[in-house]
Amino acid sequence: MSLLKKYSQAVDSLDESTMNQCFHDDFKFTNYSQGITISKSELISWVMSGDVKREKVRTLYENENENEEVGVEHSFVTFSDGSKQAVLGFFTFKDGKIYTVETGATDISD
Repeated sequence: MSLLKKYSQAVDSLDESTMNQCFHDDFKFTNYSQGITISKSELISWVMSGDVKREKVRTLYENENENEEVGVEHSFVTFSDGSKQAVLGFFTFKDGKIYTVETGATDISD
């Protein structure tokens, strides 16, 4: 199973143990729409809070060879406050784990 698929299933099922396995210890998540960068533990806590509901998640690209360890994912996200965004995530991998994620998002109105 690809790393992004494993991560995606863990997020969708709120599987904290698998999320911990997927993320590198030095992991950083950059959310450009909010202007924040958070750590592995902060991201897992946010996901486990139930604030993030993802739909139509699709991996656009994933390559885990020794020269190019990147992935790109797109999803539609609904937050607990009712706001919705289309989110594009750019992933880098290190030591077989997700090392960084940078996201760009567009607000969606009903």
